[in-house]
Amino acid sequence: MALELRPTCEHCATPLPPASTAARICSFECTFCAACVEQVLGNVCPNCGGGFVPRPVRPVRSLRTYPAGTAVTHRPVDTARHERFAAGLQKVAPENR
Repeated sequence: MALELRPTCEHCATPLPPASTAARICSFECTFCAACVEQVLGNVCPNCGGGFVPRPVRPVRSLRTYPAGTAVTHRPVDTARHERFAAGLQKVAPENR
């Protein structure tokens, strides 16, 4: 089963095409851009509380067989609510949350 490769940042809707090196994902494939992960989310997924890693780039030749996702998920994060949610989690390494 291939990664979904969601097309945009869930928070700011920045395009994240399959070759983007700015895409970040959590273990549930929630997808955000690097800027939002660093500046807004503090490396805490607002959906599951996990951390983020760079999303792999899918080779062009593989896109023919395993195309990137096209469904846009745009759910801007309520930053005040996220700060409360992430407050305790940011002090814990993602692998220990």
